Amino acid sequence: MSTLKSQVMPWLAYPGAMVSAFLVYALLGTQGVSVLVSSYAAVVFGAVAVTVLEFVIPYDRAWQPDRGDVKNDLLFMVTVQMALPPLLGLLASVSLVRYLRAEEWPITLWPHELPLAVQVALMLLVAEFFRYWLHIAAHNTKLLWRFHAVHHSPHKLYWLNVGRFHPIEKAFQFMLDMLPFILVGVSAPVIALYFIFYAVNGFFQHSNVDARYGVLNYVVSGAELHRWHHSKLIEESNGNYGNNLIVWDLVFGSWFLPRDRRVGDLGLINRSYPLDFASQMKTPFTPGLDKEYPSDS
Repeated sequence: MSTLKSQVMPWLAYPGAMVSAFLVYALLGTQGVSVLVSSYAAVVFGAVAVTVLEFVIPYDRAWQPDRGDVKNDLLFMVTVQMALPPLLGLLASVSLVRYLRAEEWPITLWPHELPLAVQVALMLLVAEFFRYWLHIAAHNTKLLWRFHAVHHSPHKLYWLNVGRFHPIEKAFQFMLDMLPFILVGVSAPVIALYFIFYAVNGFFQHSNVDARYGVLNYVVSGAELHRWHHSKLIEESNGNYGNNLIVWDLVFGSWFLPRDRRVGDLGLINRSYPLDFASQMKTPFTPGLDKEYPSDS
C-alpha cells in the first residue's frame, strides 16, 4: 500500500481525475442530462477528487488550510468564480451579442464542421495565447499588478484558492477567454468541455497534491510548474504564465521548472498584506501595498 501511495498515485492522480471528470460528463449526456448540469457535475467530481488527494498524497502538509483560509477562499470561489462569470456572460449575450446580430455581425465564424475535440483544442490554444499576454502584463504593469497581487497573496496553495482573484481582474480575463468565443458562435458542447478542463486543471494547478506530470509538464500548466509561479522570489514567479496550457511559455521562453529543489516560501514580499476577502476587495486601491512590482525590487 505504501508503494502504491508514494510511487503510483502521484503519477495517476492528474490523468485519472481528468479522464474521470470527462467520463462523468459523457455518461450523464448519454442519459439525456443537459450540457449545463453534466458539465457542473463533472467539475464537482473533480473538486471532490482533488480534495481527497490533498489528504492522501499532500505535497506539503504545512499548506493544509485552516478555517480562516477556507472561509475566505470559499467566498472568492462563490462570488468571483461561480457567480461573476455567468453574470458577465448574461450581460454579453443580452446586450453586446444582440447588438452585433442586429448589425448583421457574422456570428457563425467558428469552424463548427471540425471534430469536437479539435474545436476544444483550438479554443484552448487561442484563449491561452491572449491570457498568456494578459498574465505577463499583470506582472509587469503597476496598475494591473495591484489587482493580480490578490491572486499571489496566499502563503500556501490548495485547490480552493485557485478562485482567489479580484473581480475586476476576473472581468478582464473573461473578456479574453470567453467573450470572444461567445461572439464567434462557439457551440455549447465545446464551451462545456473547455469549462471542465479549465476548472479541473485549475483545481490541480493550485492543489496541495504531490502529483507528478512527467511529459505533461510540456503540455499543461500543472501543479509542478505553477507552484514556482507563486514563489515569493520574483525571479521564480515571473515564469510559467500559462493558465491551462504551458505551450506559449515554451514558445516564448518563460517555462521554468527546477529539478534540484522544492519551491520555498509562497506569496508576496509584504508578509503583512491582508488575506481576508473584505480587505482584498480594497487592497488594489492602496498603492505600494503589494511591494512586489519587479521594477521596484
